[in-house]
Amino acid sequence: MHKGACLCGAVGFVVQGDLPEASACHCSTCRKTSGSHEMGVDIDKSALEISGSEHVTWYFSSETVRRGFCSICGSPMFFDPPGADWIGLHLGSFDGPTGTRVAKHIFVADKGDYYEICDGAPQYESVPGAD
Repeated sequence: MHKGACLCGAVGFVVQGDLPEASACHCSTCRKTSGSHEMGVDIDKSALEISGSEHVTWYFSSETVRRGFCSICGSPMFFDPPGADWIGLHLGSFDGPTGTRVAKHIFVADKGDYYEICDGAPQYESVPGAD
């Protein structure tokens, strides 16, 4: 089990089970919503329990994806393609150790010029297998 919350604690969550490998997204939308690249894990929605959901504000950043933020402190937390059976959670929202590591970097062509990717994980121009 893994727990997490926004900065102010108004929105919390519990994930049942182990977390999968993480990805780091360098697209311009993730950079603008997180302040840098976004690192997250995609989990089955049935493994997630959200508390304080009345404080989550959803913003459609595209026609197919909405992002969830705490309406009080502004912490970005969720990446949700409505209708899918999975949801993305920002790793920075987790409390304590996650037991996962970044396994890939996606949308690296959009990465900011102010940092380098130096962890040795594979880098992709888009999402592997989405072509």
